[in-house]
Amino acid sequence: MFLVIAEKPSVSQAIAKVIGAYKSEDGYLSGRECLVSWCLGHLAEYVSPESYDTRYRFWQYGDLPIIPQKWELAVSADKKEQFEVLKDLLNRSDLSYVVNACDAGREGELIFQRVYELSGSALPVKRLWVSSMEDTAIRKGFEELKEGSDYENLCQAAISRAQADWLIGMNATRAFTTTYGKTFKVGRVQTPTLAMLVDRQERIEGFRKEAYYKVALTYKGMVFLSENMEEKAAADALAAECDKKQAVIRKVSREQKKSSPPKLYDLTSLQREANRYFGYTAKKTLDILQELYEEKLVTYPRTDSQYVTEDMSETVAELAASLPKMFPELSDGSFSQAPRVEKVVNNAKVTDHHAILPTRQAMGKDWKTLPEEKRNLMYLIGQQVIQAVSDDFLYEQTEIMAVCEDHEFVAKGKKTKQSGYKEVEAVFRKSYIPSKNSTKSEKGEPEQDGDNGADFGDVSEGMELPAVAAKKTEHFTAPPKAYSEDTLLAAMETAGNKEFDKETEKKGLGTPATRASIIEKLVASKYAMRKGKQILPTAEGKELIAVLPDYLKSASMTAEWENQLLAMERGDVSRDDFMEGIKNLITMVLDGCEALPEEEKQRFREKEAVGTCPVCGSPVYEGRNSFYCSRQECSFALWRENRFLAGMKKKVDKKMATELLKEGKTFVKDLYSARKDKYFDALLLMTVADGRANFSLDFSTSTPAKGSKKGKKKSSKK
Repeated sequence: MFLVIAEKPSVSQAIAKVIGAYKSEDGYLSGRECLVSWCLGHLAEYVSPESYDTRYRFWQYGDLPIIPQKWELAVSADKKEQFEVLKDLLNRSDLSYVVNACDAGREGELIFQRVYELSGSALPVKRLWVSSMEDTAIRKGFEELKEGSDYENLCQAAISRAQADWLIGMNATRAFTTTYGKTFKVGRVQTPTLAMLVDRQERIEGFRKEAYYKVALTYKGMVFLSENMEEKAAADALAAECDKKQAVIRKVSREQKKSSPPKLYDLTSLQREANRYFGYTAKKTLDILQELYEEKLVTYPRTDSQYVTEDMSETVAELAASLPKMFPELSDGSFSQAPRVEKVVNNAKVTDHHAILPTRQAMGKDWKTLPEEKRNLMYLIGQQVIQAVSDDFLYEQTEIMAVCEDHEFVAKGKKTKQSGYKEVEAVFRKSYIPSKNSTKSEKGEPEQDGDNGADFGDVSEGMELPAVAAKKTEHFTAPPKAYSEDTLLAAMETAGNKEFDKETEKKGLGTPATRASIIEKLVASKYAMRKGKQILPTAEGKELIAVLPDYLKSASMTAEWENQLLAMERGDVSRDDFMEGIKNLITMVLDGCEALPEEEKQRFREKEAVGTCPVCGSPVYEGRNSFYCSRQECSFALWRENRFLAGMKKKVDKKMATELLKEGKTFVKDLYSARKDKYFDALLLMTVADGRANFSLDFSTSTPAKGSKKGKKKSSKK
């Protein structure tokens, strides 16, 4: 008897069907020889600092750094029931081993490891590693189960990444918040990503357009352009000089060129194009893909590879032969390219998972019956496979130089010789992309991959062009474009790469699996916002980047950490060395905060004091979460939300804080008694001990709360 633990119930059901676990139990499925259960994603997370020591409830610079000696995990309150099921199963005496069937990647390894650790289980661990949820793939995966120890390096990398994020997030956030008196959330990967948004926005806001000029000569549909000219007067003079004059063709260059088909999709490239064509956020694309994966219609989505291995050549060939039938516009006989499977095969560029593909099962389904969002992604993935194994796009590029009044002008044109993969691309854009979503390049110009310009077929050197028309044209430099999720994902993927040598594996900010969540965290924290397809930094996001040192905003440093994690997966970097680097960074943060001049520390602090600190006599200012002492070395604060008042459904407001600081007491109305289920009034008293405020109630001067709240019962509605 063995136990299988998957990441989600839907995946568990797919596995259970294949291995014969048909009976539904409480939180798992059972069969004659196996049990199958699930994790509900991350069941456990690292606990917050106050769980290690209650003093960490109050953010004080003097308590930093916070570095747990022994890391503790806690199960999410809403997932405790399922954890207890897993704990009981993992400690059953009739089981021989447990199979980790969580998603085949770093996060899946972490999800399983945490549950296994918390359960106290001693069962031997085996690993199911599959790239598809099709029955055949699952069956083959169980025939080829790996030892759990084979993935120890991957597990250590996952743990190290999670602990590094915790250490930097907790310590840097508290350090800058207490230093500046304003809440600043700092993240290992989010912050450099935000820095890119801010840098782009600053360049846009600081841009000043400049005019430049060209002179165009036209003759029988042909257009010859001068070089860019800065001076309007010079362009006017050149146009006047050449107008109605003879030009002579001095050089004709014809070059045969080709454009290779695009690669297959990895997660990031698919997210980019789904955003460009359909406006989907990166998270939305990943969520849809995950559902398609669990429905056995696509292969594993969280991949960073755009290739397949040699042993998959036959599978890809079968897909490429069948896929045109899914596109009526390609199945009418006009598209007859033989699949060039060798273009997408590269063993060296496939690590854990190959590129995203439709499954064999998907080829037996009518995609038109799928919900719109799933249908769109299936067609997007399908057309990419066809393109990737199609012929090259071949074209002739012509460049002609003409001379008029001793000045050179150039005309360019392109003529298609073989459509190749562009035929598929054109069909997809025309028939499967909403008309509102135009396809533009990064520069904002419409993509023109086909023929353009005049027909230069009869043009030859020495040809005279009598009485050409000359005209000045005015143009303006354009600012950088604001990031969309498409272009932001691309920037994250390559961030910091130019600072590495050619031999360094380049992975940029985050991983394909985490980039969507990074963007969502920036939006949720109000450091970034969406405006249409654009992603822009907010005022608070700009403030954060303004106060942080360069090394915390550095894309290259964060990319280097990601490279170290990848090296750890391969066994080339030790976990101890990686974590020591993270701890050194925290020391740099704290040293930097301490070295800031006092004037800089007061940058965001309110000037109007609400009272005097009862501990040291310094002014007390109002902040977002508290009324705090202006003297950094002093730990006194009146927190808006504190444990004493929280149970009575009250928060400390400015009026209350002012009276408490002045008199040590304040009269409070509409306090709530959970025991009596009614509201009451009382005098709130404050005393100070060991630098901290303590509260009590005095009823001797209380009066009944007036209004309908008195004695009002809680609603039973949820």
